[in-house]
Amino acid sequence: MSKVTEEPSTETRKADHIRINLENDVQFPRVTTGLERYRLLHQALPELSLADIDISTSLFGKALSAPIVISSMTGGTGIAQAINRSLASCAQRHGIAMGLGSQRAAIEDDALADSYRIRDVAPDILLFANVGAVQLNYGYGLAQCRKAIEMVDADALILHFNVLQEAVQPEGDINFAALLPKIEVICRRLQVPVIAKEVGWGFSQANVRDLASAGVAAIDVAGAGGTSWSEVEYHRAPTAFHARVARSFADWGIPTADAIQYARRAAPDLPVIASGGLRDGIDIAKSIALGADLAGLASPFLRAASDSSLALDELTQELIAQLRIAMLCTGSQRIASLKRAEIQLIS
Repeated sequence: MSKVTEEPSTETRKADHIRINLENDVQFPRVTTGLERYRLLHQALPELSLADIDISTSLFGKALSAPIVISSMTGGTGIAQAINRSLASCAQRHGIAMGLGSQRAAIEDDALADSYRIRDVAPDILLFANVGAVQLNYGYGLAQCRKAIEMVDADALILHFNVLQEAVQPEGDINFAALLPKIEVICRRLQVPVIAKEVGWGFSQANVRDLASAGVAAIDVAGAGGTSWSEVEYHRAPTAFHARVARSFADWGIPTADAIQYARRAAPDLPVIASGGLRDGIDIAKSIALGADLAGLASPFLRAASDSSLALDELTQELIAQLRIAMLCTGSQRIASLKRAEIQLIS
């Protein structure tokens, strides 16, 4: 087995992640989101007009035109700046929320901060800053979390959880021990809400209970069935050994449909963001009927952003149209009604 002689920089990793996501099939090979196992009960007599459907909602006191989040993707490298600004402009035009990628690169190197700054093109959006939870075991604390928020003028902070990704990286940060007390300090002392976000393997019920007790303000379940970050790491593995280890976890994780229900049962009053393999407005509708408040998508937005602003607008308009029609066909005039819509397990 060959040795890794030099660890890649955070900036290099970010560039690799964008390239691999755009150039390779990094979806889960067999595990699905589980949403295909559910069917919203069709209502042939909804007693509504499509014009009556209202998909507006809010989170943390900020109004949203639709319950959609452009999920955290990138930053910290040159190509990421154009992507983030394009995504943010789309979010501004359509009144939806956006999460930034991990800001560790810019916390380490101020010169990279501009790749995350998007407020000049998206002054009104609900915006989430982003720091890896594991970094709380590697010297990060309130100062770094505040720096991430102030850097981008964010409305909330994501603490992301990526234990499997870190474990299969040769350069990964692998000490996830005793994080909860540190998370509790951040939640208690930070001036903005904290969102706990997985990155594609989902939270268990016990995880959600613990995080809710620690004071997080929302859960982004980011379940299995979409992009597999162990597959991403497989494609950037420096040795055959690391590639084999990463690939063995290609189908690891909690499917998104299950993760949504775990989160809702464990924390009935906490806002839940469904993400992980959602691909259309029907997936969004199913997720909300299963217990989510908002739905996040990453890969479809990344691919559209790499094409054009027109492609981003078309994608967003399609998601909104599909969601509104699904709501009409379930007799759900508002998001609150969709939460009560009948959904059937079909297999």
